[in-house]
Amino acid sequence: MQSNLQTYTAPEPVEMIVSPNGVLCFDDREFRCALGRNGIIDADAKIEGDGKTPAGVWRLRYVMYRADRRASPHTDLPVTTISFSDGWCDDPAHADYNRPVRLPFSASHEKLCRKDGIYDLIVVLGHNDDPPIPGKGSAVFMHIARPDYTGTEGCIALAEPDLETVLSMCTPESYIRINM
Repeated sequence: MQSNLQTYTAPEPVEMIVSPNGVLCFDDREFRCALGRNGIIDADAKIEGDGKTPAGVWRLRYVMYRADRRASPHTDLPVTTISFSDGWCDDPAHADYNRPVRLPFSASHEKLCRKDGIYDLIVVLGHNDDPPIPGKGSAVFMHIARPDYTGTEGCIALAEPDLETVLSMCTPESYIRINM
């Protein structure tokens, strides 16, 4: 008797590796990226506002984008839109630290709807979020790089077409490894 049972093999999670010299590698491809303006630091030593990208392995939680400026990215990651009332709490003393918030918001925060366009496409990374530890870094994203690849506040930034390519290859199991 022959079985019609087919086995399912889940796709391998996409591992992206970021080197200290500003190169993101995966699937035999390399992309230039900007890192924290003050370099990379071990995640245990990360301090809010230090301008350093935390080294470690981080899940790609979900994607946010400005629907008024661009189309939805092609990705298997969860996707949501950014509105003018979206922010991200960066106040270590607040209960919503390192969480999305609605504006207006009384505590210190970042506005996600920016004029400069670098947050038109954001990937929320799983750094310091389960649960957030006050002062250990907030709003660590993968986002669009400035044209000159100026250092970030601690994020990873790629050219918009490169970020779109990376997202097109991601699955919900994808993660990024930031090396020191």
